[in-house]
Amino acid sequence: MKFLDQAKIFIKSGDGGAGCVSFRREKYVAEGGPDGGDGGRGGDVWIECVEGLNTLIDYRYAQHYKAKTGTHGMGRNRTGARGADMVLRVPKGTQVLEEDNETILADLTEVGQRVLLLRGGNGGFGNAHFKTSTNQAPRHANPGQDGEEKWVWLRLKLIADAGLVGLPNAGKSTFLAAVSAAKPKIADYPFTTLHPNLGVCEIDGRGFVLADIPGLIEGAHEGTGLGDRFLGHVERTRVLLHLVDGSGENPAEAYRVIRGELEAYGHGLSEKPEIVCLSKADALSPELRDEKFAELEAACGQKPLVISSASGENIDTVQRMIIRAIDQDKQEEANSVPSAPDEEWRP
Repeated sequence: MKFLDQAKIFIKSGDGGAGCVSFRREKYVAEGGPDGGDGGRGGDVWIECVEGLNTLIDYRYAQHYKAKTGTHGMGRNRTGARGADMVLRVPKGTQVLEEDNETILADLTEVGQRVLLLRGGNGGFGNAHFKTSTNQAPRHANPGQDGEEKWVWLRLKLIADAGLVGLPNAGKSTFLAAVSAAKPKIADYPFTTLHPNLGVCEIDGRGFVLADIPGLIEGAHEGTGLGDRFLGHVERTRVLLHLVDGSGENPAEAYRVIRGELEAYGHGLSEKPEIVCLSKADALSPELRDEKFAELEAACGQKPLVISSASGENIDTVQRMIIRAIDQDKQEEANSVPSAPDEEWRP
């Protein structure tokens, strides 16, 4: 299935049904009076987070979504039926934004969440509603209220525990394939990965979800290469795994380029816990490995972990470090939530 993480759609709630002008006409009932019913309410537009979806591809080929109009009122004081709602079903992690693509209307992070986007129009009053002591035969009714309409953006941000970042050809897809059952495209040229991939990793009876995004290059925040739009998929992660190609010419510069792009993107990515790894260690001689290790350590200010997805060197160690970082972040999040104040005792 093709991956699509952004779509623009038009939504419209249903119009209210019109009220009815009717009079009771029965044999042996003189001057029966008005009996026109009210119109039904128009349908609402909802958005719901459901399981089984991981892309917004359904909204690529159909951009207009409208709820049903309420049924018009009828004689004998019959109120029209309510219009059917329109429910937009989206994957977990979807945001709904205004047409300006900045103002967030809803953020669906849990399966089962349901948010009302547009409310349907009210149904019009029938002529029975306007009967008074001085106007016992009203010959007018209200039309139904128009529904609301707008263009909105749907943006998907994948829900993952850890995210992979690095320059193209840093070994991110190879690492994801080595630690999970995911099968991302792997080749010996840059920008092999063109859309994010998810993998479920398990070690020591614990599991976590790892997100791999297309590689970044210098100037990505200005649109160079594939740009930095895919960084939105690692915004929700608890830890970043930064892979630096050990076979590259300057690991320190490669590290600084990615850090610069994370800071330029913002949204708290540069403040997330980071695990730095020197990848493709199997392609390095012992002397070159020590040299690259020292350069990267001086650039990042911490001891990087030397790994090789091909030989499996330190792959389990990295996964255990990720789990520890996730647990620590969860603990800090729990400690930062203020506890509910104790209620004052009363007799």
